[in-house]
Amino acid sequence: MSRSEVAPLSRYRVLLERDESGSWIAAVPAVSGCHSHGRSLVEARRRIREALALWVEDAATAELIDDVRIARPALAAVRRSDVARDRAANARTAAGEATAEAVERLVRDCALGVRDAAYLLGLSFQRVQQLARR
Repeated sequence: MSRSEVAPLSRYRVLLERDESGSWIAAVPAVSGCHSHGRSLVEARRRIREALALWVEDAATAELIDDVRIARPALAAVRRSDVARDRAANARTAAGEATAEAVERLVRDCALGVRDAAYLLGLSFQRVQQLARR
């Protein structure tokens, strides 16, 4: 297939699987002949983008969607990790918002000093001072 026969797309699925030596083989199934390899996933992904550039014009900006072929239990563990990290990030955001509100209520509404507010919140007075200035 020549370069002109491949329609430029903005998203490409990249199949990534290990060979018997432990290297990663990368292929773009939608682009016949587009494949590469690397000793790590990062290296294989970088090289597959370089290989894709030989076939399509938008390779540098295209979104590459990983289709990593590993054992199902390992893949499930990766997905659980992603979900847990997303929940933790959301919890950190919520905690930050709740803390800012608590500082506002303690310092502005209750007229407590930053040291007393810091004591009640278990924070440094410097952090409470930062939040109170917002």
